[in-house]
Amino acid sequence: MKNGNRTTSKSRQELGQIVATQGVLATCSLDLMLSSLARHVQGDWGDCSDKAANERALKNGGRILSAYAIDPAKPCKGYGENCLWIITEADRSVTPCFCPMNIKLIYSHLVG
Repeated sequence: MKNGNRTTSKSRQELGQIVATQGVLATCSLDLMLSSLARHVQGDWGDCSDKAANERALKNGGRILSAYAIDPAKPCKGYGENCLWIITEADRSVTPCFCPMNIKLIYSHLVG
């Protein structure tokens, strides 16, 4: 649907506060972040392995996870170096955007 110069589409969920890690800001372009957020809010879960769980979460109030390729020319299985995760928390208060690989590196550094 067109609204002036903007294209609007129906949102399937509330996102709350949108936040991004330093790692994702260094890795992903703003265009990729915005297009991925648009897909997420419209119910296009990307390379998420359990899309049915997201559909249930929309109805029952659970956490919603989407996974998108950072570089579309490379494979993305929903995890790994070429992956952007967007997760809307169950209470819909916050939607963090991050690269799961960065979280793994941070965790391994903290643990030992």
